[in-house]
Amino acid sequence: MSEADPGLFGPSSVTWQMHGDPMMWIAGIRALYLQALHPRAVRGVMQNSDFRRDAWGRLLRTADFVGTTTYGTTEAAEQAGARVRKIHGMLRATDPGTGERYGIDEPELLLWVHCAEVDSYLHVLRRSGFPLTDAQADRYLAEQRESARLVGLDPAAVPADRRRMAAYFAGIRPELAAGAEAREVDDFLLRPPTPPLLVPARALLWRHVAQLAYASLPPYAHRLYGRPAPEPAAVTRHLRATGSLLRCVPARLRWQLPPKHILRAMARLGPGARPAPYKAGR
Repeated sequence: MSEADPGLFGPSSVTWQMHGDPMMWIAGIRALYLQALHPRAVRGVMQNSDFRRDAWGRLLRTADFVGTTTYGTTEAAEQAGARVRKIHGMLRATDPGTGERYGIDEPELLLWVHCAEVDSYLHVLRRSGFPLTDAQADRYLAEQRESARLVGLDPAAVPADRRRMAAYFAGIRPELAAGAEAREVDDFLLRPPTPPLLVPARALLWRHVAQLAYASLPPYAHRLYGRPAPEPAAVTRHLRATGSLLRCVPARLRWQLPPKHILRAMARLGPGARPAPYKAGR
């Protein structure tokens, strides 16, 4: 088993431990809220997909990509990246104000999507109680340059620690706005289309998840969306309580859900490959 392919990250990475945490789902929704604030990036999504009909599919495909690139073999990760690059390379969007046509694989757009995603993963997990030191958080961002490479970015141009990530967000902030497309994403995330019998569950469960993801956004994002968030300390308490609850669900039970990337990785590499927060500092 020791000769089995550990993939791009391997069981000793911070990425391997973090991406097995159930709070990744809330972090992924936070990433959608944040990504929608870049008008050119969100326009590319809205003009090339039926977001309202296929938003769940988009979220699941993103989760599958993250799972494959984290826990899959090197070959599987590289193939997943090649598919994403091929699809992105064929897609264009149009600026309604200027008529400009542009590719959605422009480096600055890919960089925004990447940074909003990994920053959301790191922010939500740490704030919800996942134990990471600052050095481990920096190590995670450095590791995620591999994910950036897979989607077509030059790893050298990607923030590799918290200081450079903060500088990136400070620099891009003037370009962000809650335009019509961002409002559509916001409306969908609060009230996703649901069969009538599931509307009560949407009110009880989904709205809680979406509101918590929104509440965890940075203050400038709340200002752009124009909706208030609870006091930061209350948000942190809520995130920690939700994280504690979700982490009480046995990992083996959670990992049985398709597509079972973690279980396949453990079968390939042995039981020692099991992700766990305490391993992040190894």
